[in-house]
Amino acid sequence: MTTAPSSITARVASLPWPTILLVLLSVTVAVGTFTFPSYTSYDATYSLLWGRELLHGDLPSFGAYRAPTEHPLGLIFGAFFALFGRAGDRLMLLATLGSFIVMVAGLYRLGRETFTKLVGIAAAVVICTRFDFPFLAARGYIDIPYLALLLWAASMESAKTRRGTPVLVLLTLAGLLRPEAWIIAGLYWLWLFPVLSWRERFTSALIVASAPLIWTATDYIVTGDPLFSQNHTTTVSEELGRQKGIAEIPKQTLLFMQQLLKLPVLIVGVIGAVLAAVMAPRRSRVPLALLVIGLGTFLLLSLGGFSVINRYLLLPVVILMLFAAFSAAGFTLLNKGGLRTGWATASGIGIVFIIVWTALRVDVGRLVSELRFRGDSVPALTSLLDRPDVRAAAKCGPVLTSNHRLIPSVRWIMDLPADRVLARSDLASSANVKNGIVLLAAGRSVFLRGGLDPEHPTSEDALRNLPPDGYQPIASNELYAVYGRCS
Repeated sequence: MTTAPSSITARVASLPWPTILLVLLSVTVAVGTFTFPSYTSYDATYSLLWGRELLHGDLPSFGAYRAPTEHPLGLIFGAFFALFGRAGDRLMLLATLGSFIVMVAGLYRLGRETFTKLVGIAAAVVICTRFDFPFLAARGYIDIPYLALLLWAASMESAKTRRGTPVLVLLTLAGLLRPEAWIIAGLYWLWLFPVLSWRERFTSALIVASAPLIWTATDYIVTGDPLFSQNHTTTVSEELGRQKGIAEIPKQTLLFMQQLLKLPVLIVGVIGAVLAAVMAPRRSRVPLALLVIGLGTFLLLSLGGFSVINRYLLLPVVILMLFAAFSAAGFTLLNKGGLRTGWATASGIGIVFIIVWTALRVDVGRLVSELRFRGDSVPALTSLLDRPDVRAAAKCGPVLTSNHRLIPSVRWIMDLPADRVLARSDLASSANVKNGIVLLAAGRSVFLRGGLDPEHPTSEDALRNLPPDGYQPIASNELYAVYGRCS
């Protein structure tokens, strides 16, 4: 006896697809972690360094040459993972990859609570296929746990309006990673205000204020300047040429969104936002609010002199993924009929088009090459810097690097303080150095990724990758070379 097609369809539909897909994602991340071993990025490695300095009883070197902005929660995690020595690098990365899975689950739950289960599943699939996001996780960027906290906070609010303290706690934790969350937390407190007693208003206000207070207190204790993070960030942004004028911001916003989403998904996301606002305004108010706030904070950061980079647009980009999923699966909100069938058919055609469009344009080889480079470069650097002759030469003076990019990795591997690893681009500190070692790019891949300024390459960049006068070769491998002088 054959099973009716409708019975088969019902059985397939009844499977716990969210759980199945979550398990598949976890397995994929685990396999990818071992197939393409990676290491923490520039910012994350500095968190480890600062954490190690705290464990040694020293104040963190926030003011180091072109150091990234400190993040209090990142500092705490850096100190925790620094307890494990060199293994802390990989452990921090594994934690970030785990937070990627939590982030995807949070986006699914937001889609499910806001619209339907199928919309949530579609949104989770979309974010996994936007390779910038797993690639950020594979380099240990704080943006991934930051987004995870925001998405779970949003999903909790979508499940129960004016949820209150649990949402505020998650937003506060997010505010210890990125200051944009301060604005979201403040606006959410205003949203709660009418239904709270005065005691509850005061208590929740303390929760909202805790993130900026902790941040400024940390800056003050370490540097004596409660606004150090803001001042340092804008200064470094100006030095790196990442600031933009107000006339350039709309163009940059559109460019970054197109880079992160790809054009078809961006278009479908905008269409989905309009459809959701018209068809289900109450359901969509949380993601619509996050979309507007995300774009608004990017504008404020840009006008405030901070770096205009695509990572500051990640929140509105993720929300547009949710609305793109609504375009694809929003028909599940409709009753059975011609409109639902037509929408589902159009969605199927659109999905096939986007898959084909993406397949024809995605450069898988480049992605694999980047992952392999990250897996090869740190072990190559570590093996070189661990050599006895290199360590001996480093006792004669500071370690010089071409620019700031390798400073945190060298400091982490060699366990050196900030004044013992200098960038040759920092002329004020390195101009009079005559002894020690210099680390140079020996391979083309290292030179292109770390020896040149990616936005404003100059001939000085290339010249700084040549050994200084009097420095003699000590050791090299396929990626790096070390020269030394001990007069």
